[in-house]
Amino acid sequence: MAFAGRWETETQEGYDEFCKLLGIPDDIIEKGRDYKLITEVTQDGEDYTWTQIYPANARVTNKFTIGKECDMETIGGKKFKGTVYMKEGKLSVTFPKYDHTSEITGGKLIETSKIGSVVLKRTSRKI
Repeated sequence: MAFAGRWETETQEGYDEFCKLLGIPDDIIEKGRDYKLITEVTQDGEDYTWTQIYPANARVTNKFTIGKECDMETIGGKKFKGTVYMKEGKLSVTFPKYDHTSEITGGKLIETSKIGSVVLKRTSRKI
């Protein structure tokens, strides 16, 4: 149940370069750069509901069960099938253009997204 709760972004590294590789327009990158993303996670055993709240109250909610393929959605609205795995306390999933892991370290939610050698690392605190 370590992931369960409401989290708010404290820091992010590699944001601009990562977003550019995803093809996000510069004006949207600018708006999101200092935004304090809210992540809400509920967990019931291996079943999760993971919601991220973006600027202008845009929400993306993904429901998944560890190790089972499910329908997921990106912030851009792209739908895809993915499987979330748990290994050594980390959740991992492959999105259409990048790999993403989430873990709890020192009471913080650490999310790492990678496209090749470009890494976006977001650290959030529980609120």
